[in-house]
Amino acid sequence: MLTLFKIKNIALIDRLELEFGPGLNLLTGETGSGKSIIVDSLGALTGDRLSNDLIKQGETSAQIEGNFVVEPNTALHAIFEESGVEIDPESEIIIRRDLSLAGKNRIFVNDQSVTQNFLKRIGAYLVDIHGQGEQAALYHVETHIGMLDEFAAAEDLGRSVESAFRDLAAVRAELRNLEKDESEKLQLVDILRYQVDEIKRAGLRPGEDAELEEEKRRVGNAEKLSNLSDEAYALLYDDDQSTVSTLERAARKIAELGEYDASFREFDDGLRSAQAVIEELAIAARDFRRGLDFSPERLNEIEDRLAEISRLKRKYGESVEAILEHLAESEHRLSNIETAELREKELRKELADRRVSYVEAAKKLHEKRAAAARSLEKAVETNLKGVALEKARFEVRIDSPDPSTPDADSRFTPKGFDNVEFYFSANPGEPAKPLSKVASGGEASRLMLILKTTIRSGGIEKAAVFDEIDVGIGGRVAEAVGRKLKELSGSQQVLCVTHQPQIASLADRHFVVEKDTAGKSTSVTVRELGDGERLEEIARMLAGEQITDAARENARAMLGR
Repeated sequence: MLTLFKIKNIALIDRLELEFGPGLNLLTGETGSGKSIIVDSLGALTGDRLSNDLIKQGETSAQIEGNFVVEPNTALHAIFEESGVEIDPESEIIIRRDLSLAGKNRIFVNDQSVTQNFLKRIGAYLVDIHGQGEQAALYHVETHIGMLDEFAAAEDLGRSVESAFRDLAAVRAELRNLEKDESEKLQLVDILRYQVDEIKRAGLRPGEDAELEEEKRRVGNAEKLSNLSDEAYALLYDDDQSTVSTLERAARKIAELGEYDASFREFDDGLRSAQAVIEELAIAARDFRRGLDFSPERLNEIEDRLAEISRLKRKYGESVEAILEHLAESEHRLSNIETAELREKELRKELADRRVSYVEAAKKLHEKRAAAARSLEKAVETNLKGVALEKARFEVRIDSPDPSTPDADSRFTPKGFDNVEFYFSANPGEPAKPLSKVASGGEASRLMLILKTTIRSGGIEKAAVFDEIDVGIGGRVAEAVGRKLKELSGSQQVLCVTHQPQIASLADRHFVVEKDTAGKSTSVTVRELGDGERLEEIARMLAGEQITDAARENARAMLGR
């Protein structure tokens, strides 16, 4: 149950704080007064998307908050536990959504930051919002199967069928790939074999191109490198005035100085290290010179090899590693094709097994639906009497193929092989026909109300929000809808936006939404009505702008005064 609802800086609302109670909570007001803002804000607390555009003009942030009290529920508590979000022992849940023009939109549940997905999951246990255009969904046959499954509480069976369908579809897809045109397969084999042979003949090694480029630079600059290494060796070691010779003489002088001043002795180790480094560098330069290859033939070999690698790169990848990856992939594809006949036999057996598993799961779901369909028909027809459709007939028709026939596979879907459609007749003597062809707007509104209140999964007592579902009805019918809402509010909290005085007169708590304009500023306010104010509001709903004494007397009668 929603106990407290707060809005700050949303659309035309500055600040709003409403306390809702058990029973029937009604919101009324002129068309365009801002009632939809309240319903949309409530939807945001159940996980609906929220845009920064809703922030009130001139403000930089906004906030929506709701306090919910729910009965202990194992499934709901499990969601909190697995997400690491604490829940009050008394099962009070406080949801807050913060909006900012800076883009920092955040969601908090019990003062802990959560994701929108988490909010959607728990929102399903807190509120059901039935919009004013939702009856249009009844005209779409594809929605009927979902309603029947919800009434049947067939979630587990539905998941089993969906999983079996995915497994079946995966095997079918692989089999289709194997059943390509034989000539196309042979052409592909020839292409793959050629590519594999060509790459293998090349005998590539990872990093080979980089090694060859480096060797090419050495061989191509052999004369220059030879001169440089000779000069370096001479300067470092071989000349009379080489670095080694000069350093040796300097070291002797420093050693002699050390006999007179101990501070020079600290350089002994450094001088020995320097000598060792220079000698090692000189030997490296000499050995490098000796190892230089001046062969023009080797340079031609390197250039030919690099040209071959470059050609393969243009065909198979931008690097030697990419070419080798292409080789591995081609060998794998070739192996798959060459063993396709054996794999095809395996897949056909697997396909038959997966089909059996799918059909078994779908049959169980079909049986569950068939049993639930009869119960749903009886429940809906009984409840339709309470909304002035005493003679209406409601049927749930399930069309299913014989799974043993080959063409039945075309009916296999993730939801099973059933086609479900609601049929309806509002008048006695008329056969039931597809709902979309016979139900008027007013009839669809009432039927939607009955379906939504009859199809309640898991018996969870959520707050039910009805946003102007009374469109297209009036008089006795509106009174009957009001009684149905009142009856429903005996077992769960109901919040209803209505323009019908017959419905408003039954409220346990009555709120009026008003739009005020002062200069260039417009704001929306909501206030709870006392007894006298309720009479005036219902009289206004009856008479319009000019409230007459007759309207007040009629309102008084509606309120039972």
